Amino acid sequence: MDRIFQTIANELSVQQRQVEASVALLDEGATVPFIARYRKEVTGALDDSQLRLLEERLRYLRELEDRRESILKSIEEQGKLTDELAKDIHAADTKNRLEDLYLPYKKKRRTKAQIAKEAGLEPLADLLYEIPASDPEKEAAQYVDPEQGIADTKAALDGAKYILMERFSENANLLEKLRNYLWQDGQLSVRVIEGKENDGAKFRDYFEHDEPLKSVPSHRALAILRGRNEGVLSFNIQVGDPELKSSPCEQMIADFWLIEDKGRPADSWLREVVRWTWRVKLLTHLETELMGRVRETAEGEAIKVFSQNLKDLLLAAPAGPRATLGLDPGFRTGVKVAVVDATGKVVDHGAIFPHEPQRKWDQAIQILAALCKKHSVELISIGNGTASRETDKLAGELIKKHPELKLTKIVVNEAGASVYSASEFAAKEFPDLDVTIRGAVSIARRLQDPLAELVKIEPKSIGVGQYQHDVSQTELARSLDTVIEDCVNGVGVDLNTASAPLLSRVSGLNSTIANNIVSYRDQHGQFGSRDDLKSVPRLGPKAFEQAAGFLRIMNGSNPLDASSVHPESYSLVTEIAQAQRADVKSLIGDAPTLRAVNAESFVSDQFGLPTVVDILKELEKPGRDPRPEFKAATFLEGVETIADLKGNMVLEGVVTNVTNFGAFVDIGVHQDGLVHISALSDTFISDPRQVVKAGDIVKVKVMEVDVPRKRIGLSMRMSDDANEQTDKRGASNTATRNTSKQPRAPKQSTQSAGNGTMASLFAQAQKKGNKRL
Repeated sequence: MDRIFQTIANELSVQQRQVEASVALLDEGATVPFIARYRKEVTGALDDSQLRLLEERLRYLRELEDRRESILKSIEEQGKLTDELAKDIHAADTKNRLEDLYLPYKKKRRTKAQIAKEAGLEPLADLLYEIPASDPEKEAAQYVDPEQGIADTKAALDGAKYILMERFSENANLLEKLRNYLWQDGQLSVRVIEGKENDGAKFRDYFEHDEPLKSVPSHRALAILRGRNEGVLSFNIQVGDPELKSSPCEQMIADFWLIEDKGRPADSWLREVVRWTWRVKLLTHLETELMGRVRETAEGEAIKVFSQNLKDLLLAAPAGPRATLGLDPGFRTGVKVAVVDATGKVVDHGAIFPHEPQRKWDQAIQILAALCKKHSVELISIGNGTASRETDKLAGELIKKHPELKLTKIVVNEAGASVYSASEFAAKEFPDLDVTIRGAVSIARRLQDPLAELVKIEPKSIGVGQYQHDVSQTELARSLDTVIEDCVNGVGVDLNTASAPLLSRVSGLNSTIANNIVSYRDQHGQFGSRDDLKSVPRLGPKAFEQAAGFLRIMNGSNPLDASSVHPESYSLVTEIAQAQRADVKSLIGDAPTLRAVNAESFVSDQFGLPTVVDILKELEKPGRDPRPEFKAATFLEGVETIADLKGNMVLEGVVTNVTNFGAFVDIGVHQDGLVHISALSDTFISDPRQVVKAGDIVKVKVMEVDVPRKRIGLSMRMSDDANEQTDKRGASNTATRNTSKQPRAPKQSTQSAGNGTMASLFAQAQKKGNKRL
């Protein structure tokens, strides 16, 4: 275990005792948010990102140690564990290295080499390898034995060849050398399978594609792998000159085993053994392994992109507790309407039919005006699916005709609303509401508080990722769960209004305890203090310790319950208040007094300096929301479809998705536009997130519009000229393929299959909207 601690400490550039303390807390069941926020003295103030990396590496290294012990035990049981081999196994620092060392001792099905050994051909193999001056035919003749299945000298030499091939291919040091060489110098060569040109048109960028294996970007790797899985593409790893008959890897094998062609009788036979070793035993194995590495790296990057986008979306600015009218747009089946009050409670619902085919425009405005007046609505939240711009226009006319209502309209991302509508939780929450009305409720609530509403939806359904269905679903789910956990606990949760799905994401709680909290609240009324939590069934001391600091009670019996100060530190706050000759309530928010407090004077065995400093900051602005101030994008009037776009048109939009090659922006035309990474800034950037994140409101210029293929090229550089880009496009596209310093952006597609992008959120929402109509 000490080795694991030291390894992690070196990787994180921290002290080993910090790692040991953090691991002890994790093993006791403490969560990362709790440790990062309330156990800084114990861990030496490791932050949540360090703790997440520690947690991930701990899992990997423990699996590595378990596998190491298993391998040592297996080899020892075979009686083949030497001191040197044990030393190598103990020194192995990756799973690959461990498996390479174990390969010769691994139990496997009877191979041709094993059959040859059973037939007594190993001495022949050893002789020809150790004494190349021996005549293969002459020596093999002595081993002909039909009863052993060795009919002639060819069969004897083949058996000897299989024995040496297995020996040559199972040396860990040689495997590592070949693997490193292929990774550093290999070229990934991709070709279209003959006859699949038309069926696989979406993969045409890769019909004849070559690039260094080690530098294939994640979106391209996943596209190529998908193309292979769909039977459109084939690929292999090329090294050296493909025109040469012999591979550099064959020479590496020969050099490693000291095989030289000096014209001796067995030299040509040994060279043939080397050739077979590479082409039959090792090439496919290493190619598969390295492409697995490419996939793993690509999946890791794709999951990282998804996680970052999800975090940005969850932490989007909330409009706050204001009565909201939710509109789920549609044509034939009408626009579904739901009104929620400031607490998110549904107070009215229905449907209007302003669009084709009924066109009851004026009637729809009258109905909406009456609803807004009756329920003192302040905000109109419009889903961005089918008929959203038409419905946005309707809301605009409503505002113009009824200025006295003082309404504000916002188009919101409705991705996942239909998933929530049909979910078990939605059915329990609104058993008497139609599925479509539930969608309108979700659209209204996600404007009030995106985090509280989006946690009810399976994160993969939110659709802000890159090739989310092509990556490890286990790793994706684990990563997204940690993002949600960090976001929920970073913001905090109102104990008296939170839903069970939101509560289940709080540190220390699970779905069972969350449901028990809601049931207790329904039966006994609102919680008056955090201590009341101790009466909730199955919420024991450990769960209380982990959760209490992240749960807020507004206007409770103890003013500290509305802050992130943990109950275990209430006595410290009382001590600080007494020292300032004030009560706790008056101390909260008194910035001048709090800033004058000498934090070090309150340090004790129980409370370290980091805790004291955190408490003083929290008391200054109790329960502060880390999310940004709410703002809304304004779409340009008259620009409602892709056909309305013109080159050099400047528009305002909302970033819906950020990938490694750029950002997608909703400009209100039912199809997101792409701002390539090279057009995000006037200066070079290596990561789009240096400039934008999901939810940002940005100003863009239209550079290219392809109506038939629904592709929109945008730029955030206002100095760019669409006319100049048109003139230079041919040359630019050619140069981008191999020479651009920026990652190459695949072409847009609402399907995102093989062209290097996730489908834009707008397109996904539109598709879901079509399904509802």
